[in-house]
Amino acid sequence: MARSTPPFAAFEWMIAWRYLRAKRAEGGVSVMTWISLVGITLAVFALIATLSVRSGFRAEFVDTILGANAHVTIYNAGTVDAQTGRIDRTIEDYQAMAARVRDVSGVTRVAPLVKGQVMASARDRNAGVQVFGIAPEDLRTIPRVADPETSQGDIAQFDQGIAIGSGVAQELGVTVGERIKLISPNGVKTPLGTSPRVNAYEVVYIFTAGRYDIDRVRVYLPFAEAQSFFNRDGRADELEVMVEAPENVDDMTLPLLRAAGERSQIWTWQDSSGSFLRALEVEDNVMFVILSILVLIAAMNITSGLIMLVKNKGRDIGILRTMGLSEGSVLRIFFICGAFTGLIGTAAGVILGCLFAIYIDPIFSFVNVLMGGQVWDPSIRGIYHLPAQLQAGDVLSAVVLSLGLSFVVTIFPARRAARMNPVEALRYE
Repeated sequence: MARSTPPFAAFEWMIAWRYLRAKRAEGGVSVMTWISLVGITLAVFALIATLSVRSGFRAEFVDTILGANAHVTIYNAGTVDAQTGRIDRTIEDYQAMAARVRDVSGVTRVAPLVKGQVMASARDRNAGVQVFGIAPEDLRTIPRVADPETSQGDIAQFDQGIAIGSGVAQELGVTVGERIKLISPNGVKTPLGTSPRVNAYEVVYIFTAGRYDIDRVRVYLPFAEAQSFFNRDGRADELEVMVEAPENVDDMTLPLLRAAGERSQIWTWQDSSGSFLRALEVEDNVMFVILSILVLIAAMNITSGLIMLVKNKGRDIGILRTMGLSEGSVLRIFFICGAFTGLIGTAAGVILGCLFAIYIDPIFSFVNVLMGGQVWDPSIRGIYHLPAQLQAGDVLSAVVLSLGLSFVVTIFPARRAARMNPVEALRYE
């Protein structure tokens, strides 16, 4: 009668290691082992690379939103102008409203804004731009705009000129120190009607916010100058509000509305970008499911290799069983063979995936050169490069998924080997 042995005894590891080593007579088994190993490695690598790019893209997208745009925008519901028939949403008591909003707990900054869309012109080149009138001290508190590493010029001279996005500068072909014209159709009112207003400003600052749709159209004017240019004397169009916890901005909606006043309305960054973020989340889940199936297919190769190994080692199993080896020991031997392949493949895939996430910039640059450039079009994707952010949770989920599937698919051929009848295995030997 077979005696029970301690689980995963030393001799079980020794036998499993002998079976895993390549032999000429069992070349098929060796090839299947290598195919399983490479398959698991590539599947885990693809999973970690995709998860890291997904996390990096989402983080970069959210960071550019929060770093260059208002977390909360407060504006008036609006009244109908009796003379023009247009809806007037301007805020007359913007300073008092800003003071009340600034006292709300969790608010870090409040800046009155004047906004308008105009035509920018330099020499023979034109571009449609969106002008933000803002106070110089408020402009210096916008993280993505007031970044000295990605900007040109001196932001301290903003009150003497104009600040433009790098995309606007490229479109107009201007640099710091040159002048551009802003042309507004709603300009000076005369007895004969409204004539366009044309003002020239010196470019004193060029910023790169990291988002193509921002850098391509955004221009900043000093607040007082913007009030004069857009006929907003003594008024502001809206309040730009920054908060400590942008992800919990919905919890601050009611306090901000109460502080702003009865006619005020609120538009948050989640209202403007929430649908895109939800689409990203759905896409992330779908990609994880698809790549999980890829890992499962790679793990199934372990099953094929183990079935071939069990068939080739039938005589050895019969001899071991007649010598007193228990079914549990046989099961553990072949389980070690399959699990070891999954473990090594997972470790190799994790290393490759982490290296890809860490060195994605030179890898992407190499691919860009190899493909002749223009692999990543910022006008379509919004950001300027392919980001990757390595997170412990993503790596852990890939490891758990790969090892879990590898261990599960290994059990079935291992049980088949353990239940093999030694008499049948040795009948024709």
